[in-house]
Amino acid sequence: QVQLVESGGGLVQPGGSLRLSCAASGFTFSNAAMSWYRQAPGKERELVAAITSTGGNTKYEDSVKGRFTISRDNAKNTVYLQMNNLKPEDTAVYYCNAKWVGVNRYDYWGQGTQVTVSS
Repeated sequence: QVQLVESGGGLVQPGGSLRLSCAASGFTFSNAAMSWYRQAPGKERELVAAITSTGGNTKYEDSVKGRFTISRDNAKNTVYLQMNNLKPEDTAVYYCNAKWVGVNRYDYWGQGTQVTVSS
């Protein structure tokens, strides 16, 4: 059974840092492109960062460029999001996503982890 479990969220002051982790199981992790999305109350879910199956390429939403870094460890079936210089506007629930193609297109989500940036 496919599972994505996020961890590492919490309360942090502006300018602080957090490192989110997403532990994956139930599929071939190295075949999947991974990404992080976030959603604030009343807002549309938005793509924050994405990484290819090999980790060779990454993409970021404009507002997080230079502050966030997505990475993956295929040996550990884990994807990370290092978040530095956090701002109040980063407050949201952060979701891990896995996507791959086989006979069908597959798209799975974790339950999310809360990140709150506040003084």
